[in-house]
Amino acid sequence: MRVLAAIGRRWRQTGLLYGLVALLGVCVLYPVLQVVYVAFVQDGHVTGRHLAGFFARDLFREALWNSLLAGVLTVVAGSALALPLAFLLTRARFPGRAWVRALGLLPLAVPPYIGAVAWQLLLGRSGVLNLLLRRWCGTTVPFMDGLVGVVLVQSLHFFPFILVNVCAALENVDRSLEEAAQSLGARRLGVLRRITLPLLMPGYVAGALLVFIKTVDDLGTPLMLNYTTMLAPQAYLRITNIGADDPSGYVIAAIMVVLSWVSLFIAMRYLARAEYTTGRSSTRATAPRLAGWRLAAAGAFCAAALSLALLPQVGIFLLSFAKVWSFSVLPQAWTLDHYREILLHTPHFVINTVVYCVLAAALDVVLGVLVAYLLVRGQGRGRGCLDALASLPLAVPGVVLGIGYLRAFHGWEVPLLGVPLTSSWLILVLAYSMRRLPYTVRSCHAALLQVHVSLEEAAHSLGNPPWRTALRIVLPMINGGLVAGGIVAFVTSAVELSSTMMLVPQNDQGPLSFGIYLYMQSAVGRGPGAALGVVAIVLVVVGTHLAHRFLGSNSEAALKV
Repeated sequence: MRVLAAIGRRWRQTGLLYGLVALLGVCVLYPVLQVVYVAFVQDGHVTGRHLAGFFARDLFREALWNSLLAGVLTVVAGSALALPLAFLLTRARFPGRAWVRALGLLPLAVPPYIGAVAWQLLLGRSGVLNLLLRRWCGTTVPFMDGLVGVVLVQSLHFFPFILVNVCAALENVDRSLEEAAQSLGARRLGVLRRITLPLLMPGYVAGALLVFIKTVDDLGTPLMLNYTTMLAPQAYLRITNIGADDPSGYVIAAIMVVLSWVSLFIAMRYLARAEYTTGRSSTRATAPRLAGWRLAAAGAFCAAALSLALLPQVGIFLLSFAKVWSFSVLPQAWTLDHYREILLHTPHFVINTVVYCVLAAALDVVLGVLVAYLLVRGQGRGRGCLDALASLPLAVPGVVLGIGYLRAFHGWEVPLLGVPLTSSWLILVLAYSMRRLPYTVRSCHAALLQVHVSLEEAAHSLGNPPWRTALRIVLPMINGGLVAGGIVAFVTSAVELSSTMMLVPQNDQGPLSFGIYLYMQSAVGRGPGAALGVVAIVLVVVGTHLAHRFLGSNSEAALKV
């Protein structure tokens, strides 16, 4: 009987595994293949004509160059902030170090497109700083014009990814290696160049490539700054303005996929190397306490870096209460009308966000548990394919997924509603859930690894069926990872803009991120848009805090590749 029961469980696992592979294949791989098909197939034959047409146009070549340049410059600028902070946080002790580390992650609470609006207020042609420069010096500086503004916003938003990975790498460096080098007469710069930097390089490269991927994939920041000569805005404009049959938009999307896949592949290789470099160090016990001019210099650098990173939050908060803020350093009048507008006149933006993201997070939790359980406890073939499909959304830009969904699901009708899937708000729920599925899979996977299989075997030996074992043994022991994964999926979906811009059926079905974009298109609507931005910030901050509580010390792992 036990043999028959084991065979039955294996057959059920195999059926579930193949069912999940089929589901993820349709919802993730099929749309991406549709993009590649339109880009490189014409009249049933493989062709490079569309790709050649891309490189033949000056606009597209400039967009590709600008995207690559923005990615590189964002990595360089982000590294200039993240590396010194990482060394201070891991190799020195000073008052407020825990606060600096926490505040260093806070820029991720503001989506970059919201930060773009705030930086326009602060550094734009009529922003606070240029008003002061005009008053004091009779001149202005174009901080936010063109590619410079895009790089500035993205650098100050994405540098925490480098910070987290470098801090983790430094904490895993065995300090005895450095001490041994110093005891043999090596100078500090020599130890840094020959010992420390090579050991932290895998973590740094992983974080830097993650920043590069997100910079190239970012759609909201260029659109908010009205700078469209980049890959993501060009793909969006080609599909929305010319039509879903325009091959140029698909070629751009395919190029973005290739860039993301190559970068993620390199990052994963370096991150895998980082796990085998050295053992856990005693950094906290041996870090020297700063004093005198060193403490003053470290405090000044931390204050300057965090001030730059946190100014967007302040700017958005002030704008949400500003009745008149034009050609003045601070708002000239204050009002609560902007919050009254979004809560009473257009509450659908917030309501839609809650509905869509709760449904997407719930679907992610169910799929995440099933996928993670099969990866940890399952047997037989197909698990590698399932793992690859569940991780694939990490390497698919939101714009590309949106274009693929428009192409793949245009003729699919929703049962009972009788409308095409792409004309229903359900397409947003599906896109959000697939985009965030890797987060719940990783969270549930980590939690399941801490549950010993002997507990389930004991329950099976006592005659409990698999479903009862799952409900009474497994799920209660991984509830922390479940809840944390669901919260992360909810929070990140709530501020998703790239796929939203491609898939929102109509304005009244738009979520919070789409409402921010609509309001920010006119000077009259910037106040309500800022109020929605404050709501988004509150959602992200609260969600991040809750995820941290449930994940504990592993919460920063969500920021790694």
